[in-house]
Amino acid sequence: MAGITFKNVVKTYDNGVTVIPDLNMEIKDKEFVVLVGPSGCGKSTTLRMIAGLESISSGDLYIGDRRINAVPPKSRNIAMVFQSYALYPHMSVYKNMAFALELAKTPKDEIDRKVKAAASILGLEPYLDRKPKALSGGQRQRVALGRAMVRNPEVFLLDEPLSNLDAKLRTEMRSQISKLHKRLGTTFVYVTHDQTEAMTMGDRICVMKDGIIQQFDTPQNLYDYPCNLFVAGFIGSPQMNFIDAKVKKTENGYALCFGDTEVAMDKEELAAYEGKEVICGIRPEDFHAEKHFFHGNNVMEAYIDLDEMMGSESYLYLEYAGQKLIARVPARYAKKSEENIKLAIDTEKIHVFDKESELAICH
Repeated sequence: MAGITFKNVVKTYDNGVTVIPDLNMEIKDKEFVVLVGPSGCGKSTTLRMIAGLESISSGDLYIGDRRINAVPPKSRNIAMVFQSYALYPHMSVYKNMAFALELAKTPKDEIDRKVKAAASILGLEPYLDRKPKALSGGQRQRVALGRAMVRNPEVFLLDEPLSNLDAKLRTEMRSQISKLHKRLGTTFVYVTHDQTEAMTMGDRICVMKDGIIQQFDTPQNLYDYPCNLFVAGFIGSPQMNFIDAKVKKTENGYALCFGDTEVAMDKEELAAYEGKEVICGIRPEDFHAEKHFFHGNNVMEAYIDLDEMMGSESYLYLEYAGQKLIARVPARYAKKSEENIKLAIDTEKIHVFDKESELAICH
């Protein structure tokens, strides 16, 4: 078993700055977990603590049933893939992949078998005699993955491994890493600031802010049921619109009022907020220009500041009731800037947040 457990883990640097105040997290055996958040949120520090590259100030860290606080990195049976590839420039691809096994005094025939098996999986067989400088960025990253694979580690740690690649290569490598995880059946912990990587690759995603876990859940649950304003704004591109609204009691339940719009919401959780201001969250794709969505007071007429044509769809940058919004609509509904457009709000997809605590009230 190679699950990873953090129990009340604290990380404080010598200058007194605490970057991880109290971390409790359980990563299951063979799970692909992505740590995501803005720069400085503590995700790389968390990964480096698992690797043994950062010491733990207090608390307990386990890999499987083994407490590893004081275990040196080389004895943790983990492999780490870095953003910079960290290949030896004077060695061939074969030598780079074999190096750790040679240090471990592994028999030569076993080294050869493992390196060639990894090269076959990663499509590196034609490049085994080349030096890293003769490889593309994607090929170098595959060599770094291969070097980790041959050691057959219990845990793979990946620290922003795709950030140096161009957009097309990133997409290709994302699918390769996901397939590799399924093939190896090993625990993967992956750090990124790119939420697209997180959403497409992770079994579960840990969203962090200021060293604190905001939400640890499946990609779909993070998207559909964000627990607070930060998660709602961080997950999704373009990000969720946040609108100041007032809760009003109606004959059939409650409504959220902003501008000339009154959106019906039959949610009992809103009873405690009657007459109060809340934050209404609407994702850009939940505004609709199609007429069959228009009914009741869910329709608003907004001013278009800018229309960004994205091919099959358009991003409309809007102004409504003094608030800036973004709508994502099919390209055929695109309009010129400085015009008005009527849009319907999908009332089934509205999120409501408490204005003070920023916690979700209902979805």
